Amino acid sequence: MNESTNQFYLDRQNQTESNARTYPRKFPIAIKQAKGSYLIDVEGNKYLDFLCGAGTLALGHNDEEVNQAMVDLLTNDFPLHTLDLTTPVKDAFVQTLFSLLPEELRTNGKIQFCSPSGTDAVDAAIKLCKTATGRSSVIAFSGGYHGMGHGALALTGNLNAKSQVNGLMPDVHFFPYPHSYRCPFGLGGEAGIDAACAIFERTLKDPESGITKPAAVILETIQGEGGVIPAPIKFLQTVRRVTKELEIPMIVDEIQCGIGRSGKFFAFEYADIVPDVILASKAIGGSQPMSVVVYHKDLDAWQPGSHAGTFRGNQLAMAAGTVVMQRVSKPEFLAEVIEKGKMIEDHMKKLMQEVSIIGDIRSKGLMLGIEFIDPYGQPDHLGSYPQSGVIAAKVQKECFLNHLIMEKGGRYGSVMRCLCALNVTKDDVKLMLDISEKAIRKVDADVKAHH
Repeated sequence: MNESTNQFYLDRQNQTESNARTYPRKFPIAIKQAKGSYLIDVEGNKYLDFLCGAGTLALGHNDEEVNQAMVDLLTNDFPLHTLDLTTPVKDAFVQTLFSLLPEELRTNGKIQFCSPSGTDAVDAAIKLCKTATGRSSVIAFSGGYHGMGHGALALTGNLNAKSQVNGLMPDVHFFPYPHSYRCPFGLGGEAGIDAACAIFERTLKDPESGITKPAAVILETIQGEGGVIPAPIKFLQTVRRVTKELEIPMIVDEIQCGIGRSGKFFAFEYADIVPDVILASKAIGGSQPMSVVVYHKDLDAWQPGSHAGTFRGNQLAMAAGTVVMQRVSKPEFLAEVIEKGKMIEDHMKKLMQEVSIIGDIRSKGLMLGIEFIDPYGQPDHLGSYPQSGVIAAKVQKECFLNHLIMEKGGRYGSVMRCLCALNVTKDDVKLMLDISEKAIRKVDADVKAHH
């Protein structure tokens, strides 16, 4: 077969690669080039990329300043692989990151460089908190996603990923995460938020709760894989107050929602709280693999070697990540993230009034989710129609056929998610809106025609 076709590479991938592969099933292309917000496949087709490595590429593909930082290392005999030995490149990364932390952590913070994946940062943080507290139980939240490692998976809500893996980390307890549109208490609105706050506080303070005092509470400030669900400010503040009162370390997983995506450098900043532990990965490596745990020094009960990883000294990621942090943290950059996110949200909310298949729009900055529903299903007592992963998949496919790449997530795969480059141009935002609106209207018409 011709090596200049997508099918040639897809067939070879199918023969050799694990059945666990996911993206090639939805986006059957072989990528040859990438620049900014665009991908070009081996056949020369150009795609607008609103997935960007699941949010890893904060400044898009092959940003010139990011690339130059890496080229400078490669052409000047800098070390590339240093375990946890320090270098001027590493020092600059740490100083930049610490300058962007809340004051309490800036002056009292410690950092652990982990293996490249965010899941290792999760495992490291749990080990850290168990070591520091001497306790074993951990509290997580329904809908949360913390990775695919054996420990991180135990803290993840998604049952599909867990159901065939026996013997995950024990003593994990899941609490409801507030969600106005699909309220776990069946209340919705402020009443649902208040209920989530109350059950969290009352359970942890109840001597008959059945849950021993936990080593940590872990949550995403904006749930990503769970369907783009921002935690209400009141809820985050309640979790912080209660964990502080009970001396339980609070871990915020900012692996997807951090590094500017929400319109703040860290999404927890919206609630004006200071967690004990922050997890960062994805965008913080400036396109290269990187994960870190930042935590209050009071938790630093580790002995030398308590957590390690061969690739925790990735100098290319540190050089590239420093550029990303410096650019993304600028107030004018974050203001543009909010402005572009509002463009998408406003457009989609208007469209939602004109079609039958969109149930809810949720967004914070350039982290946005569009939940698709079956408009002919049976609504619940709050009036919310059933989620439809089938309809979301049809919209996703229609977008792809028109050269727009967007990923799904959420319950039943019903939520289309925006994880574009944070410096995406307004023209590219308009193109995304044009393609996605046409796709949504087409699928909406098909649903009505077939009912």
